[in-house]
Amino acid sequence: MVLNYIWIAFFVIAFLFGAIQLAMGDATIFQKIVDSTFSSSKTAFETSLGLTGVLALWLGIMKIGERAGAVNVLARMLSPVFTRLFPDIPRNHPVMGSIFMNIAANMLGLDNAATPTGLKAMAQMQELNPRKDTATNPMIMFLVLNTSGLTVIPTTILAFRASYGAAQPTDVFIPILLATTVATLAGVIVTALWQRINLLQPALLTLLVGLVAFVGIIIWGFGQMDKETMAKVTAVASNLILFGIIVLFILAGFRKKINVYDAFIEGAKEGFMTAVRIIPYLVAILVAVGVFRASGAMDMLIDGIKWCTESCGLNSDFVGALPTAFMKPMSGSGARGMMLEAMQNYGADSFVGRLSCIFQGSTDTTFYILAVYFGSVNIKFTRHAVGCGLLADFVGSIAAIVIGYIFFT
Repeated sequence: MVLNYIWIAFFVIAFLFGAIQLAMGDATIFQKIVDSTFSSSKTAFETSLGLTGVLALWLGIMKIGERAGAVNVLARMLSPVFTRLFPDIPRNHPVMGSIFMNIAANMLGLDNAATPTGLKAMAQMQELNPRKDTATNPMIMFLVLNTSGLTVIPTTILAFRASYGAAQPTDVFIPILLATTVATLAGVIVTALWQRINLLQPALLTLLVGLVAFVGIIIWGFGQMDKETMAKVTAVASNLILFGIIVLFILAGFRKKINVYDAFIEGAKEGFMTAVRIIPYLVAILVAVGVFRASGAMDMLIDGIKWCTESCGLNSDFVGALPTAFMKPMSGSGARGMMLEAMQNYGADSFVGRLSCIFQGSTDTTFYILAVYFGSVNIKFTRHAVGCGLLADFVGSIAAIVIGYIFFT
């Protein structure tokens, strides 16, 4: 229901801003808005089309792992912690393994593996859902973990910084890791409080402390490397883990004497159907974002924040990077474009250029994730998912600004 109101608001605000600009003499504004609807719907279809092969591949691999029992092994290993974070999921349910695969892929920046495993987890949670059109507590907690965007290796951002001539492309690595950790912890805590989950349980407390410790070790380890070594380690580790999972599942299937080829085909068919099913949801959200941006509402919002900040006598250096922060919950490609635009206009080593990179890495595309994941299982009533996800985004953005000032001013 919340997503419904937000979707309507995008169009109403776009119309109002378009009308204002038309009255001010911009005769082409509604042409721009209408053009954005066509380009955004095309982008939505192309995005879904691009996901089809990846979904077919990874849901096929996941089906092999499921038949071979590898996913069940992961579920049993994680059961002591995940049954407390997802108390409505039965102990040792296979979805625990899928959730772990998705979170691990996100942390390693393996987007190609994260989305299919996430959709698999949603499908498994939907099987446990007594009200098929309403999001369950485990679904919402899982979505918030995704939207908070905990990524240990922001490979793409570092590569873009290098291509734009940054003197030290990896100088945003630690700030991104800190900001995304804060966003994830905020998302988990807010959602847990809403769902009345006791975070002081020893298993959950150990998980949260372990997460912070793990990130601390990663920060320390990468801090000892130069940029060339860091780039090589991240590339090798990510690809080795990704291909290692594929080989491990296939060998596990061979050991269990299952027909791995037939299992893969069965899972791949599910991937194809999932890709088709999410097209309407992608069109809906991307078109709304497109008209909002084309109407000039985004630019006016940024200008308003800058004016308010300067009127209060505060430093407004961060305002130039805000378009990336505002676009990130709505569109990953849009936020990436804002980040690249900031580095091009201000310089990759400027405060705005660096902060835009931290914004890009601190959270994930909340509305896109909600549209794709909930759309894949036909969830209409998202309950508190939007609120918790956006709150995690907000905390992550505030953390990014504070960390940016600490590291780069």
